[in-house]
Amino acid sequence: MVSRNLTKSIAAGVAAIAIAGGSYGIVSATSSGSSAAASSGTAGSGTAGSGGAAGGPGSGGGGSNARSGPAAGGTSGTASSVSTSGFTLTTAAGQKVTVHEASATTYQRGTSAASASAVTTGEPVLVLGTTSGTTITATQVIVQPTDSGSATSSAAEVVPFQRGAPATSKQVGQIPANYTEGSGTIVSGTAANKATEAALAAYPGGVVDRVVKLSNGEYEVHYIGVNWPHHIFVNQDFKVLGAD
Repeated sequence: MVSRNLTKSIAAGVAAIAIAGGSYGIVSATSSGSSAAASSGTAGSGTAGSGGAAGGPGSGGGGSNARSGPAAGGTSGTASSVSTSGFTLTTAAGQKVTVHEASATTYQRGTSAASASAVTTGEPVLVLGTTSGTTITATQVIVQPTDSGSATSSAAEVVPFQRGAPATSKQVGQIPANYTEGSGTIVSGTAANKATEAALAAYPGGVVDRVVKLSNGEYEVHYIGVNWPHHIFVNQDFKVLGAD
């Protein structure tokens, strides 16, 4: 009888832990502040993974935006470890990103067409493609890109990722009045690329892991790899309006 009761107790304990773990996952996906501290162990530290400062890839609180998996995004930084299959880069905030190239990847130097050989160690690059954690499968690589975001760069305001540090909570500029994290529809293609470029020009240092079109026609660009900003808001003309 004692053995049977002990077995039941252990089973109940395991079930409780599983339920608690599931609930924790939902909480960390819906709160940008708590998710940064709780799930920052992989993407924030510079290795590919499902977590990261400012939430993990696909983090969001429900609706069509909830945990989408890999999505259109990108990053910018300085290239290093260049090989025939890709390269790594380090963002302005110190985040390390792995870039995979493919036969369909296109290249530019500034505004002119180029080849893969244009990417060399020490070159500033902008990478657009499919983001999964801190790994990007590139569709376009631009060497020595020109700024395309807001007129005044807010680079100094970016808070680099620090393991164990709480996420910074503040708002800058205009935030859509009816915005709730997790709302909107994930987009790709030209719109996602333009919104990504605008966000990276205004707040260089992070990694864009998805772009969401909101109900008012504006875009929310989701950032990982930094402790702030978490969301950057871009209007229909692809100008940065604000961030939080």
